[in-house]
Amino acid sequence: MAQGKIVKVAGSLIVAEGMSSARMFDVVRVSKHRLIGEILELRGDRASIQVYEETSGLGPGEPVESTGAPLSLELGPGLIESIFDGIQRPLVDIREKAGDRITRGIELPSLSREKKWDFVPKAMPGDLVAHGDILGVVQETAVVEHRIMVPKGVEGIVKSIEHGSFSVDQVVAVVEGKDGTAHQLTMMQRWPVRSGRPYQEKLTPQSPMITGQRVIDTLFPIASGGVAAIPGPFGSGKTVVQHQLAKWAQADIIVYVGCGERGNEMTDVLKEFPELHDPQTGETLMKRTVLIANTSDMPVAAREASIYTGITIAEYFRDMGYRVAIMADSTSRWAEALREMSGRLEEMPGEEGYPAYLSSRIAEFYERAGQVICLGKDKRQGAISAIGAVSPPGGDISEPVSQATLRIVKVFWGLSAQLAYRRHFPAIDWLLSYSLYTGNLSDWFTDNVSPEWAKLRQRTLQILQEESELEEIVRLVGMDALGWKDRLTMEVARSIREDYLHQNAFDDIDTYTSLTKQYRMLRLILEYGEKGQMALDAGVNLSDVIELPVRERIGRAKYIPEESLAYFDEIESELAEQTGALINRGGL
Repeated sequence: MAQGKIVKVAGSLIVAEGMSSARMFDVVRVSKHRLIGEILELRGDRASIQVYEETSGLGPGEPVESTGAPLSLELGPGLIESIFDGIQRPLVDIREKAGDRITRGIELPSLSREKKWDFVPKAMPGDLVAHGDILGVVQETAVVEHRIMVPKGVEGIVKSIEHGSFSVDQVVAVVEGKDGTAHQLTMMQRWPVRSGRPYQEKLTPQSPMITGQRVIDTLFPIASGGVAAIPGPFGSGKTVVQHQLAKWAQADIIVYVGCGERGNEMTDVLKEFPELHDPQTGETLMKRTVLIANTSDMPVAAREASIYTGITIAEYFRDMGYRVAIMADSTSRWAEALREMSGRLEEMPGEEGYPAYLSSRIAEFYERAGQVICLGKDKRQGAISAIGAVSPPGGDISEPVSQATLRIVKVFWGLSAQLAYRRHFPAIDWLLSYSLYTGNLSDWFTDNVSPEWAKLRQRTLQILQEESELEEIVRLVGMDALGWKDRLTMEVARSIREDYLHQNAFDDIDTYTSLTKQYRMLRLILEYGEKGQMALDAGVNLSDVIELPVRERIGRAKYIPEESLAYFDEIESELAEQTGALINRGGL
């Protein structure tokens, strides 16, 4: 292992000499405080090291020691319900040992060595196993079965396997390799954060990740194993949207990365998630959640690593065959950390001071998402859906981080400050947003919801676009310039906006809407528009169409419980009767 000494300190970046035997991305221990660092650059025998802890008080001449291994995570039972910082230090254990502030140089294992887990073997002595095969399972929480997999580099015959309670560092199985080497396996494995975990095959996503949020599922769906970006200015609701997705999205495991977030926002997450009732399991949401908290006052270098920590944990659960949703809030602040480190390395800056490799780093993160066939004999499938919040300065999405993200993701949920100021939430702008998964998912919606789904979605977007064009005319010459049919179009668009796209996250019924209910709601609103146009063609007065008594029931359809969807049949019958009566009177 290389041993050197400090020759330069520049914030969280230090330069050490005597490091000729070190390698890129090796983890080092710096000074007598044993601060954690990572080698970013090697020039001759000098290494540029980013330190993940506070560097005040460091000076030239202090020792630097390489561990000879890259920054790696401990993966095993104990991840779920845990709260880590950006380099997987257990924050709860640190608080118990050192108080509310992280003490420099504190060394604690990421996974507890004291807690015992009940290991139930699935492999038997004599079985041939290889990387990715399941040795046994641990019931980690009431809702998560932790599958203990054969680590990389191990292949051979199971010689012995235990049943009972063990800590993560105790041997539970012995596998004899082809060369006769005995591999003693524990329930924990390590993996370098900057390397993606392998899989057999990456698949094209064919099914949606249902979120229960109408504007997302209907207009801009994300596939299971897809990637999405949520850019928006301050106060537009990025964090609330991610909270809703964490709570309601059709995923088995949630990994939430607070990357450079304000401390009070991260505190809200840490307090709310253990209290949130998980509708899928009946337990609290934390029973299937891993939280990574790296607030804006923590060392900037650890912020840069937090994204990789989150995606590596997500890949680990994906390899067990789970559907994982990872929320990164926000990638803009991660990119700012990248820019700061690049500046201290004296690299040539790119656009707006960001490093020239910004786009490739963002691509590396999002490309680790996807639906795959995992390693292992059972060919189980797993998926990672990645949703990254972007916080462009002033809401200007022409800045480099937003543009680099848009080149990679296939779903863009553009948040609008104007909608947020009008108290329309989720404030996803239907004229700005898009989803490139709609083609892949159309067959799924046709088979599982309704053959009319694609037509209803297209008609909805068309009406909203027409409303935008008609509003321009109204602003210029007034409402009187529009004919009755155009005015009815604007009325239907208003119903779509207020009765369908607007969704109350704090209402017990409206917070989540199943696809069946979404289809019934949207069909009802569009049916009103169609029958209203028929009434106008028959000579009915516009005011009579707008003031139909059934419209109040249409507007309140969002509050119909999921178990009472038969009420939609009543409303549709009432709509047909009232419009039929108008047409028969011919407007008289």
